[in-house]
Amino acid sequence: MFALVLLLAIFVLAVLARSIRVVQQFETGIVFRLGRIQSNVRGPGVHLVAPVIDRMQKVNMQIVTMGIPAQEGITRDNVSVRVDAVVYFRVIDPIKAVVNVQNYLFAVSQVAQTSLRSVIGQSELDQLLSDRDELNSRLKSVIDEPTEGPWGVRIERVEIKDVALPEGMKRSMSRQAEAERERRARIITADGEFQASKRLAAAAREMSSDPAALQLRLLQTVVEVAAEKNSTLVMPLPVEMLRFFDRMAPDAPKSGAAPAEPEPTEEDAVEEVPAIEPQTAVPGLSGLPGTPDGVDRAPTVQSPVWDRDTR
Repeated sequence: MFALVLLLAIFVLAVLARSIRVVQQFETGIVFRLGRIQSNVRGPGVHLVAPVIDRMQKVNMQIVTMGIPAQEGITRDNVSVRVDAVVYFRVIDPIKAVVNVQNYLFAVSQVAQTSLRSVIGQSELDQLLSDRDELNSRLKSVIDEPTEGPWGVRIERVEIKDVALPEGMKRSMSRQAEAERERRARIITADGEFQASKRLAAAAREMSSDPAALQLRLLQTVVEVAAEKNSTLVMPLPVEMLRFFDRMAPDAPKSGAAPAEPEPTEEDAVEEVPAIEPQTAVPGLSGLPGTPDGVDRAPTVQSPVWDRDTR
């Protein structure tokens, strides 16, 4: 009799142990009664279920952090890259997460990998390197579309961790960045020289109006050079002293200068007319070749001579 009571007590304790279920604060309990899911979801606390008829399955409602393995792909501008990311998600509907998908963790991982490869193929290299926010939002929407509605899993955030480039592409990008920096440096240097030349021209115009300003600027330069005390400074003759000597010197012709030429007179202005020698024409030989003087001359026409008595 005692043994029977003991066995009955052990059986009752075993049934109570299988009937009591404790649900943690970050979990949600789903009860299956004879294989059919119950609509009422059990919250955190202690719950009693039928030992043989009911079966409870707990679903974690915390945010799950899952790393997406590195995926190799070719961008839209034909550059081979290797990209890895991380996805943050949580279950918002435990019934769909248990009933509609067999293992929602593995399913989300596979969807994230395929979506990452798709986004890589639709993007360019510059977008992968500089426009991460837009790519993260696009990747989040692509992964969240098939998971939130049918599976009851919401994608909270997607982050691209690293983009691995080939070594040749890295060298090309480094040369491009170096050339861009050199171009900016040259532009800044040229702009500074242009502004300095304008300032120097304005300062020269201001100092040219007062000769003392030039002397003061010279003295200021001498003070700046003498501050280092590592060289010998030779002071030139002041400009003002040279101008003083120039004003005190008498007006005298410079040595070695050529004497002034006398002014021309009226007699010198008259040009001498050269005498013209008369040419005597020889009758009968003029105009014929082989003349004694060796010059061929044209025949000369002689005017008739009239005798005054005859006329």
